[in-house]
Amino acid sequence: MYPVLINAVLSSSPDFDLLFETLSWPNESWPETERVEALTAFIEGLGPLLADSDSAVLTGSKGRCLQDKIESVIWTKCLPFLSRISAELGDGVRCRESVAAACRLVSVCVPLCDEALWRRALVSILPSLQLSEEELPGPGVLSVEVACEVIAVLIPFLSADEQLTHATLSSALSSIKTLPDALVSKIIVRIVLTLLSCSNGATLQNLLQMILDDLCSWHCTERTPVVTERTLLCLTALSDHLLKPHSLPSSSSSSSSCEPDPRLSLQFWRMIQDGLIHRDSLSRKRALYLLKRCTALSEEEGLDCPLCPSEEDEILFKWDFNKSKVLREFWEDYALVMETLEENQVHVVRPVLNRIDTLIQTTVNDSQGQGLLHPSWLLCVYQRMFHSENKSLMREGVCHLLELKVLQRSDFALSFSQFIVGPFMDVLSETSLFHRSVGQSVGECPEVAVKLQDFLATFFSSLPSQEKGCVLLQLIQQLGSKHWCAVPLFFLSQALSKLPPSPLLGISGLTALREVLRSTMITHQVLLRGAAQCFLLDCALRLTVVSEVTFDDIFSFLMHFRADESLCRGTQLWNQLCDWLLDNEGSFKPRIIDGDCTGTSTDKESVRAYVRDEMLSYLRVPASTGQTERLPDSREADKLARAILLCVDMKKSRPGTDISNTLEALLSPLLDTLSRVSTNIYLPLRKSDKSLQLVLRLLQLGVVPSSLHVDREQGDDVMVAMENIIVKFVDPIQDFIMRRLCGELQELFDVERAELYLCVLTQLVSMCKSTPHNNIQKNCFPKLIKYSLTVLQEPSQQIPSVPNQVARAVAMATLATVCGLVEQEVNDIRPETYSALKSLNDYFYSPTSFSSQSPASPGNVNKRLLKPQIKDSSSDLEAQSLMQQDWGRIAANFMRDQWICLNFLIRTVGIPQSVETPGSSETLTVALSCSVEALALLPSDLVLPVLTFMETLLPQLVHDAEALCVEAVTLSWELVQGLSTNAHDFWPALKGFITMAFHHKLLLLTHTQAPTLTTNLKQVAANLMELSQSKSGVFGVLLQHCCQTWLPLAGGSAEQADTVFSSVFNHMNILAEACVYGPVFRRDQRLIQDVQIYVEQLGEKCAANVAVKSDDRDDQLPRTCAVSFLSRLNPSNKQHEKLIEELVIDLLKKDSDISKSKVRYYSNSLQHRVKNRVWQTLLLLLPKLREEFVATLLNHVFEAGFCSNQASVKYLIEWMMILILVQYPQHINSFWACFNMDHEQTKTSVCTFLSVLVHFNVIIPNIKDKAVQLRKALDVILQSCFNHNFSVRLYALLALKRVWSLAEQQSEEEAAAFGGLSSVVKACLNQAEAMQSTGNANKNWIRIQEHFFFGAFHPVRDYSVETIFHTFPSLSELADDEWIPAWKFEKLSCFSERAALPLRNPVPDLNQLQPGNWIQQDRSEQDKEERWAEVQKKITPWKLGIQEQELELQLVPPQRAARLGKMHGNLLVVASLIDKPTNLGGLCRTCEIFGASALVLDSLRHVSDKHFQALSVSSELWLPLLEVKPVELTDFLQVKKSEGYCIVGVEQTANSHSLQDYQFPEKTLLLLGNEREGIPANLLQMLDVCVEIPQQGVIRSLNVHVSAALLIWEYTRQHLSSSGSN
Repeated sequence: MYPVLINAVLSSSPDFDLLFETLSWPNESWPETERVEALTAFIEGLGPLLADSDSAVLTGSKGRCLQDKIESVIWTKCLPFLSRISAELGDGVRCRESVAAACRLVSVCVPLCDEALWRRALVSILPSLQLSEEELPGPGVLSVEVACEVIAVLIPFLSADEQLTHATLSSALSSIKTLPDALVSKIIVRIVLTLLSCSNGATLQNLLQMILDDLCSWHCTERTPVVTERTLLCLTALSDHLLKPHSLPSSSSSSSSCEPDPRLSLQFWRMIQDGLIHRDSLSRKRALYLLKRCTALSEEEGLDCPLCPSEEDEILFKWDFNKSKVLREFWEDYALVMETLEENQVHVVRPVLNRIDTLIQTTVNDSQGQGLLHPSWLLCVYQRMFHSENKSLMREGVCHLLELKVLQRSDFALSFSQFIVGPFMDVLSETSLFHRSVGQSVGECPEVAVKLQDFLATFFSSLPSQEKGCVLLQLIQQLGSKHWCAVPLFFLSQALSKLPPSPLLGISGLTALREVLRSTMITHQVLLRGAAQCFLLDCALRLTVVSEVTFDDIFSFLMHFRADESLCRGTQLWNQLCDWLLDNEGSFKPRIIDGDCTGTSTDKESVRAYVRDEMLSYLRVPASTGQTERLPDSREADKLARAILLCVDMKKSRPGTDISNTLEALLSPLLDTLSRVSTNIYLPLRKSDKSLQLVLRLLQLGVVPSSLHVDREQGDDVMVAMENIIVKFVDPIQDFIMRRLCGELQELFDVERAELYLCVLTQLVSMCKSTPHNNIQKNCFPKLIKYSLTVLQEPSQQIPSVPNQVARAVAMATLATVCGLVEQEVNDIRPETYSALKSLNDYFYSPTSFSSQSPASPGNVNKRLLKPQIKDSSSDLEAQSLMQQDWGRIAANFMRDQWICLNFLIRTVGIPQSVETPGSSETLTVALSCSVEALALLPSDLVLPVLTFMETLLPQLVHDAEALCVEAVTLSWELVQGLSTNAHDFWPALKGFITMAFHHKLLLLTHTQAPTLTTNLKQVAANLMELSQSKSGVFGVLLQHCCQTWLPLAGGSAEQADTVFSSVFNHMNILAEACVYGPVFRRDQRLIQDVQIYVEQLGEKCAANVAVKSDDRDDQLPRTCAVSFLSRLNPSNKQHEKLIEELVIDLLKKDSDISKSKVRYYSNSLQHRVKNRVWQTLLLLLPKLREEFVATLLNHVFEAGFCSNQASVKYLIEWMMILILVQYPQHINSFWACFNMDHEQTKTSVCTFLSVLVHFNVIIPNIKDKAVQLRKALDVILQSCFNHNFSVRLYALLALKRVWSLAEQQSEEEAAAFGGLSSVVKACLNQAEAMQSTGNANKNWIRIQEHFFFGAFHPVRDYSVETIFHTFPSLSELADDEWIPAWKFEKLSCFSERAALPLRNPVPDLNQLQPGNWIQQDRSEQDKEERWAEVQKKITPWKLGIQEQELELQLVPPQRAARLGKMHGNLLVVASLIDKPTNLGGLCRTCEIFGASALVLDSLRHVSDKHFQALSVSSELWLPLLEVKPVELTDFLQVKKSEGYCIVGVEQTANSHSLQDYQFPEKTLLLLGNEREGIPANLLQMLDVCVEIPQQGVIRSLNVHVSAALLIWEYTRQHLSSSGSN
């Protein structure tokens, strides 16, 4: 219509200027699209007139004038208009339509102008491509989107200008590297693809080569995820040009004449491999798409690839025509695996994992020949699994690699080596890998850890000898390169310690291990950290190249192993180290002697010679400068002390060695110094200090831990010899320390020195206890106390000086140490020492401290150090630094030391007589006030002495100062809570707090006596239980204390014991909660506990178990303590009897509350666990219950039997019923009454009572009138034999079989009562036995008879703690963290084993059984399947199996549109990628209902398919249908874009819009993906918008028809509402 109209206008109105003016628009305005299109049509109509040189209408000048006007349209109309659009790019539809119209106008004007014009236009527009995302286009500058459209219009005119073509491509490629993803796609589609489409021949090849080289170079230079993502986007978009059939270069052809083939580029394949393991799913999809296209192309060409050897060392992809089938199957399997790994559901992925084995085997077979399949492709599979969001899938990948047998081959091990030390080590840092597998019990080594040990041993054994050391070093360096969690590092260390002994690690290896010890492990749990240290040391001993390291390297390395965590004397690890040093003593690298200019030495060095030289070097100090120096670094003493002890223990193993002489020889320089330390005034202080440091470390490190089960006499001979040597020098050391402490320590650095001297003094006192030389208390203590008191009593200075404040700090530290030492010998305090202590007590309780006028005055309690002033001078810079860093700690220790003294004095000396007046409680109140103040002043980690002090005061003040006591308890609890993240200080503080707050006198308080305090204590107990849910062991500390308080092991008067025991009734909730306690920890917390149990079970094989002081923080400890406490109760004691009965009532109430609140609860849920614990405790207490109380209890037990219970609870209730009936048979009639109760007879409840009758043989011996009771049993059983429920019938038949066997054993007279039943019973039993031909029924009949509860279990014989708490839970499939093994009770000294309640089973039958459930269903046998049958996800060919199509679009016949005669919307639905007729039929119906403009199919043949028609229900007759082949979609989408359509795809990408937030433009084209693959990678860049449907479930994707229906409805809803509002 347009051409006819324009021709008519031009022929009737020759005034073209007027037409130009009429159709043009003002420069600053935004013209309507129709106006732009009209001007376009007008200029297009002028084209033939301007081209016709014979035209009379347009003469030369007039034609020239028109051309100028046309040019001005470009410069004054189009480009300014496009610039304005760029500045206001907001209204999507309006802008798209305007840009399309303006570009159309440009495309019409350019052919009518000179070439120079479009060249100038293109050159002016190209810089717009370089705009960054933040830059806004200015005047005359176009946005990137608009510039792309304009350049795409100008590109067809570039064919003749090669230079400008290359400039355009270069500019486009440069912009790809900087612009956002959405703009990159536009540049590729509109510029790069258009350039290639308009080129041919050599130009096309050059452009393709230029693109390929640029992308490969970029990826080679910057191999990052972002670059990989961009390059894959480009390659996918260009795949139709780069990956098309062409002849491969031959050896004789020149490279310039060859078409570019990315398959020949190593960098191209690296891009694909990087893409396959990319974190972005879209990049992975693109990489796999390219890989599939390359393999399809290689097979299609039928040629070898490459034809000639490459100059590059590595070829990642090869194709051999003769092995096409093998290669095709390999790459099909490979694509299948990679596609399936995109799923997050393990059950979908697991069936495909066997394909990995196929891939590996194919690669192995090939590597023995031509090496067509590079091993790096296998690594991509594993790395993809390691990156999975699903932890289970990640674990599957790790386990699969750990079991990889191919790594036993040297070439494969080497190929995998960098992957092992890189990505594989990264994934091993994931803690969740090391959870126990199904079937593993607590304390077992996790499956992954076991496999890891075998894997590393195999892997390093398979590596070439020259590579082993290098790879191992890299692996250890990887351990130290980042922070590892405790569990993975522990198991990796253990695996390294299992490597076969081999010389692999030199000095660099020790350095790498030292870095792991120094930085990686500092925050780990102590036991796991110590265990990892043990394994790493074991690893070093096995793998160190002795000839490359010196003794100094070794002992410097050993400094990083802490004695209190791993390397302590007497352990197996220590002995192993001694043996290793002894075996290799002559093989270590000699040290370079001073003056040896060659740097070499051939002399062999012994450990003894090394120690001797180190001792001399250690004590060699420079002359004193006269200035106070810092204390020497104690690490030097630590290193030398350990070397001395190792040397002596080495020599000890040699027969005939005199330990004493050896020690004296080694310590000779030290002993010489010690002998002169107090008399030689010229001896440098640094030397004296170093000698004392060494003595201290020798005595500390030499102690063999008391927990070590060794021969004490043999183990201590070294320390006995050492103590005998050092004790000779006690006097000079003591004199030196006394002199230093009494007046010489006055500098800041001396505070540190005082700590050293006091530690040495403490060590000497401890050592001298066992020797006759025990006069330190007599000589030292009184003098130290008196001098320190003198210093403290000196008047305060107005301006505090350093000497004065340091002297006060040292004095208080000295007093605290002396009090601590005297407390150890409290029964042997010398008179002079006691007198000095009384003076100290008077000082603290002086009248200035506690005066009646000011009772709250702190006086000499809570005295604080004042920060001294230091003169600014360069010489005091170090002192100033120390002041800033450490003065706070010094001041805090000063106050802490006061409370250490006060705590000791109040228990040893008491309150001074001078203040013991009738108002002495006032004195105590003030003291408590001071302690509360101290809690606020002291750091949380130093409050323990204050808590211990309050433990003495609180019971005495609870009646006189209850409010103050409550304040003390509350503040103490807050401080303890604040320490919960500091394990080192938390546990001592917690124990101190519990001892103080739950003192036995406070537990006796009733609510009437102290209402506020008792309420506060109950709240604290509840808080402790709550804290224990997240911090294992807290409740155990409370319960141990309470149980020991209520029922102490130490004997005492009966009256006092009863008084203390009565306090339990005030805190019944604690005991009741303990009986059912067991927190359900998070998986990560449970894992830490499991690993710690595993470490503990290694015993002395792991030195950490000896070195680390173990506090029992097992979360089962509260229950084991409670059970042990209950086991010691004596029912003949009235108080004990009362407690038992109250506890039973409380527990039954807990069970009833759960049953009422949760009619149905899940296996191993918290409700299930609590109910199980309740009935375990009730079973334990049953023998201790009075007969009268059992009678009242019986109805509750029967009532519980009617509830719906999990199997483990059901068995316990049944056992309880059986034992009650055995012990009290008079209640049998109450049992029969249960069968007649008006309860809803559920399956479970009937089976519970029938289960009791299965064990009727245990009950019947104690019953009178046996025949009558047997007849009643048979009556109730026979009623259930005809129940409609199969399980009930099965239980009834089993009970019938057992009870009838009892009836048959009766005498003839008694058996007469059963005469009428005989035939019925036998018929039922015969039917049961005849079940063997009825499949599952027979199997279930056999299983129920073999079930542990009806088979091996005997209710009376097997009554034991072990059966109740371990055997039953394990056999009833309760979670293994509910199993309490018998050894946990044996560990507790308070457990009382009696004949009525044995600890272990007398018969092992039950323990040998495995858990089983007779109702489990049979699993059908899996049939053998074909190649693809076991896989839920099929491989998707890159072309979707579609034949080659003609290039032009085929629209539906016009007659169909005419027949429809109805209006449609502007939504176009493209379903060319969908191939299932059912989906297409449903989609057609949805489109018709919601008025889509058309539905696009890949073939109209689908319409005649019966499956299509079944779902379309004739909607195809009323909906326009278009046919567009999949290969034509690129062109079709581009056409629709030019028509103003917004291309919307349903795909999850990083930039997807949520469906609920996205506003659909009116002209929307909805592109739907394939059912399996989704939208192909080469079409994704065509999308303007990706929309994703919000999901809540686990399944990843919806059916394509459902997804489309949701989007079509949302589009319709939006436009219906907008049209309604209009």
